[in-house]
Amino acid sequence: MISRFRQFFQQLYARWLGHRLPPARQVQLNTRSLFIFPSKAGFSFLLLVVLCWLVATNYENNLVFGITCLLTSIFVVAILHSFANLSGLNISCSRVSPGHAGHPLTIELVLHQSGKRRRENLILAFAGHEPVAIDIEATEEARVKLGFVPSSRGLIDPGRLFVESLYPLGLFRVWTQIDLNIRCLVYPSPQTALNRRTTASSMDGDEELIVQILEGGEDFTGLSGYRPGDSPKRIAWKQFAREQGLYTKHYGSAQDERLWLDWNAFPGLDTEARLSRLCGILLSIVALDIPYGLKLPGLTIAPNTTDPHRLQVLRELALFGLPDRGGER
Repeated sequence: MISRFRQFFQQLYARWLGHRLPPARQVQLNTRSLFIFPSKAGFSFLLLVVLCWLVATNYENNLVFGITCLLTSIFVVAILHSFANLSGLNISCSRVSPGHAGHPLTIELVLHQSGKRRRENLILAFAGHEPVAIDIEATEEARVKLGFVPSSRGLIDPGRLFVESLYPLGLFRVWTQIDLNIRCLVYPSPQTALNRRTTASSMDGDEELIVQILEGGEDFTGLSGYRPGDSPKRIAWKQFAREQGLYTKHYGSAQDERLWLDWNAFPGLDTEARLSRLCGILLSIVALDIPYGLKLPGLTIAPNTTDPHRLQVLRELALFGLPDRGGER
């Protein structure tokens, strides 16, 4: 019963927060977006003020009255300084480094202010992840990197950014939870490793992997016209230097030099397991500088070796079968 009430109030708070602080690329912290409340130390301090007032009125002690007024003024002034430590700060996301599910990726935030105010003891974190405490010097802009560990592939929303400050005396907690409308491109978690020379068996030992590493023999067999995606190591540079055209060298081998990352090579595995195997093999063969392509249901990407090709293949693996294929940051 208690868990149901807790879940109900959490949903109610989330709806209210979404209405008050909707998603935005950049958020300015102000009276609408900031919340302030006494901390545990603040309530203890307030209790001390009340006790001093009771003692002063009961014994008609002017010295205790003076101490009570001093403590009260400190409590009131702390409200202004605590709120000002976050107020006026603009927060936006500048860059998100793509990563793999289950592995940490980095989200870079930009904190900008119109003036040059020093701000101390700012704590930033995404829900469920390690917080980062920073101080902002008297500059107009500061950058901070936060870690985020996604649990699944696709375009992942890290959730609301939690920003908190207990400056200057720890009597008040000023916080906010803002949605910077971040979408992180997360690739499948890579699994397995590829043998360099021969047809490799899977990690379980009962399946065959998708491709062979086909480098050919050491005997030169001839030249052919250059095709986009051919390895630069195979280009006939001597003929190119003589202005005879751009050709690709071939060496003795009865096998195709192109590799295919094929969805159908892993029968019996579920979608996520297949994508993880394909992603692991991709990372293994990239360094070999051999043209590779991708075959997914309804999609074929021709072999190539370039970085844009690698990123395209990884993106297709990350978004395969997902309805949300919008832009990421």
